[in-house]
Amino acid sequence: MELKINTIPENERRKLPEDESTLGFGKIFTDHMFIMYYDEGKGWYDAEIKKYEPLVLDPAACVLHYGQAIFEGMKAYRTEDGINLFRPEKNFERLQMSADRMVMARFDPDFVLDALKELITIEKHWVPHSEGTSLYIRPTYIASEPFLGVHPSGQYILYIILSPVGAYYATGFNPVKIKVEDKYIRAADGGVGQAKTCGNYAASLFATKEAEKEGYAQVLWLDAQERKYVEEVGTMNMFFVIDGVVITSPLTGTILPGITRDSVIQLCKSEGIKVEERNLAIDEVINAFENGKLDEAFGSGTAAVITPVGLLGYKGKDYTINDFKVGKLTQKLYDTITGIQWGKIEDKFGWIQKATKD
Repeated sequence: MELKINTIPENERRKLPEDESTLGFGKIFTDHMFIMYYDEGKGWYDAEIKKYEPLVLDPAACVLHYGQAIFEGMKAYRTEDGINLFRPEKNFERLQMSADRMVMARFDPDFVLDALKELITIEKHWVPHSEGTSLYIRPTYIASEPFLGVHPSGQYILYIILSPVGAYYATGFNPVKIKVEDKYIRAADGGVGQAKTCGNYAASLFATKEAEKEGYAQVLWLDAQERKYVEEVGTMNMFFVIDGVVITSPLTGTILPGITRDSVIQLCKSEGIKVEERNLAIDEVINAFENGKLDEAFGSGTAAVITPVGLLGYKGKDYTINDFKVGKLTQKLYDTITGIQWGKIEDKFGWIQKATKD
């Protein structure tokens, strides 16, 4: 399939804000986008880089009624040697996995990754320069066939938009407060918890809003069956360091297989740090806290990379972790991953790809 490139004139293009500290997260978008279409029996067609503009959807489009919608989140980083992508092939592998689970047409991940690099090449002036900033990349894949009836769509749109961003949390790289949610659930066994589908995030909004009213940044979900085992936070996978051992939930189908999560595990193992992927009861976490063995807690995800967790709220009681300070391992993981992303630390794992075609 040919990739058409239709850019807007230079004099119509906007510029990155001069004060990059005002970027925020996901509120500013670049001049161009990538888009392609699918029809059953025809396949993918009309792949194009074009002006960023609204989509045209029929009011009966399947995505609006039956929720066939998935997405990814990734970043491009400006370095002294150019612009880097961090493990982008893994994002498109996961997008394909999500598509399979949501009964959506398969696509060529290599073609889409190549199109993304063309798009970033055109928009490279949008990649911010300040430390801690990046160009956020949002591949989105939706069902577009107009019909009313519960069955998979025969038409789809896959597109990519770009957004220059600062820190995900307004507090930056500082500990956050997390509420353990023991009433509502995010995903159940046999459901779509492992897919990055929009409905999972919609289902998380009510509990998150309630937690924010109580002064917490996010919620930590427990398993749907027993409300006993730690799963993940709304925007990140979760890790606890108990008596020197790094523990995170296993990939059993109810949590997202995070790419940063996998990177953390690989880094820890390369340093000889013991990692356990196992069911971890919230009562075990609280017991470790009460016995002085809960060393650190942190989350991992593309948006914030590594987020130190300084406090857990559970059943009306708050537990302050590590004196609400960033733990040594948390800091080291953040410094290492961001150092690799920004080209300041040697990439021993082969995680980095150049983001532009030139």
